[in-house]
Amino acid sequence: MVPPSDNPASIRRRDIKAIAGRILKVVVPLGISAALVVWLFHKVDLDRVEEIVRDGVDYRFIIAMMLVTMFSHMIRGLRWGIQLRASGIPRMPVVAEYVSIFGAYAMNLVFPYLGEAWRCVYVSRRQRCKLSTVVGTDLGDRASDGIVIAMLIALTLFVARPQLTRFLDRYPMGEALHRYATDGSLWICLCAVALLAAVIVWLFRRSKAVKSMERSVARIWSGFAVLFHMKGIWLYLLLTVGIWTCYFMETYLCFYAFPFTRALVDEPGSCWGLVPGLVVFVFGSCSMIVPSNGGLGPWNIAVMFALTLFGISSGAAYSIVCWSFQAGMLVALGIFSALYIMIERRAGRNNVPGSGSLQEKS
Repeated sequence: MVPPSDNPASIRRRDIKAIAGRILKVVVPLGISAALVVWLFHKVDLDRVEEIVRDGVDYRFIIAMMLVTMFSHMIRGLRWGIQLRASGIPRMPVVAEYVSIFGAYAMNLVFPYLGEAWRCVYVSRRQRCKLSTVVGTDLGDRASDGIVIAMLIALTLFVARPQLTRFLDRYPMGEALHRYATDGSLWICLCAVALLAAVIVWLFRRSKAVKSMERSVARIWSGFAVLFHMKGIWLYLLLTVGIWTCYFMETYLCFYAFPFTRALVDEPGSCWGLVPGLVVFVFGSCSMIVPSNGGLGPWNIAVMFALTLFGISSGAAYSIVCWSFQAGMLVALGIFSALYIMIERRAGRNNVPGSGSLQEKS
């Protein structure tokens, strides 16, 4: 007798669900990006954007931004290497650490979060180690970045309070946000939802979905917990500062590329443009949680909105130029990564004692 889970009808249903899931994972981010880009171009003066791009951009700073982008990913590769080694994974060549990040960010241009999966599989196959171990370090890597973003948000709320207060006072959206944030019933509802979610998880604690979620949380913690007992923790923290300093400099350097943002550098109270730069940077960073292709759409709109807090209405040109050139740099790094992997495979080197090919399964 054929088990119910193995009969042809069940297999077809599983296949259909798997195919539908893959389609949705591609269609939803593409749809979000496309809808936001259409909205973006509908709202901006494209003739004005074209004029600024053609005559008003100092591309020396754009090139400098691209180089800083590459450098930030190199530092991230070195930092992830520390976590990998702390988890018992053999050390990779420095270039391979770079490639794991270069390729991941290039993949994210095609499909959000695909790069995270790719770099875990790449390291797992190359180093012949368990994929779950690599995934744990990746999740821990992202968790540590989440802490940095939370700290930056707190800093932004402190140093840019006048601009944010002005937004809350002058604009209907700001007034609505302020009203909801100060409404006690909203926080009561949020606490009730959190409590209800906890009760549901407890009631269905034996279900596959809850057990899968528990395993994911355990992997996140195991990858993050490595930070507390691994060698090189101070180097890890130093590299973290380097990564986020580079990320901020990508935004700040572009301020000098446009006349309207360059004016913010000399504006009284802007601390040489560091305050508006921080606001734009944090808004752009927070927008990356929205699933889209390399941030296309959400990042542009978030940056444009942040610039309006400082009276700049030409933020579309800034966001389009910065995103396009940064994406171009990621494509170039992705091509370099593909060539590196291809050459290494042909050479038959895996840099792990006793290993043969990159095609070996984890």
